[in-house]
Amino acid sequence: MRFTERTVRRTFLGVVPIIMMVLGYGEVFMSQARAVEGVKNVLLIHGGFVDGSGWQGVYDLLKKDGYNVSIVQNPTTSLADDVAVTKRMLATQDGPAILVGHSYGGVVVTEAGNDPKVAGLVYIAAFAPDKGESVSALIKNPPPGAAVPPILPPQDGYLFLDRSKFRASFAADVSAEAAAFMADSQVPWGLDALNGAVTDPAWKTKPSWYLVSTDDKMIPPDAQRAMSKRAGSTVVEVKGSHSVYVSQPKAVAAIIAKAANGVALATR
Repeated sequence: MRFTERTVRRTFLGVVPIIMMVLGYGEVFMSQARAVEGVKNVLLIHGGFVDGSGWQGVYDLLKKDGYNVSIVQNPTTSLADDVAVTKRMLATQDGPAILVGHSYGGVVVTEAGNDPKVAGLVYIAAFAPDKGESVSALIKNPPPGAAVPPILPPQDGYLFLDRSKFRASFAADVSAEAAAFMADSQVPWGLDALNGAVTDPAWKTKPSWYLVSTDDKMIPPDAQRAMSKRAGSTVVEVKGSHSVYVSQPKAVAAIIAKAANGVALATR
């Protein structure tokens, strides 16, 4: 067969639409694959008095399910410092991320969650402040009959829990040995963190999920329900202590996965 310049031109022009169509379908397929995959980056943020090691069980479960998990070791010295540490961790992520906060970590999530890389927020028995609110403001007027956390008087601007009452208030459903270790390895919680006020609550623009711990003796369950309702969160209730993230890692990992999948479905 003789290929003239005219024949070649016709053949090329006829093939171009086919190539474009194939490439188009390829882009659609890749887009669908990414949507099915969902958000895979998860940042876990601890609260006051503890460090990130309590997330071990949740971390292991999420990693097993294919998530990229990072533990934010915020110093709990001030809200500004803790938000800065969280944002530095967010900057290392290769795509959108779910921010998860326990207790005071919820305040960090609420402020740092405005970062463009944050796709969704998860609160685990956590504070979810509105604009201008801090932990100190939220705990100022506890409801009648609510348990009072055994917080000792400040030492050089930092707070500790009474070790002898730590398990009963913070980790009632954690083994005695584990609770003793948590009590003896407390991280000083700075008054500047306690008094740090949120400037722009991320839950007003980002989807959120909330796990209420029904036997919590640090943050009253009804206060958790009120904050989660105000934030418009998807709520799951679990019978557990304030350390529910330690005692029930499966329940905690499940709501995080639910958030990651929920964000993915919303963006399809």
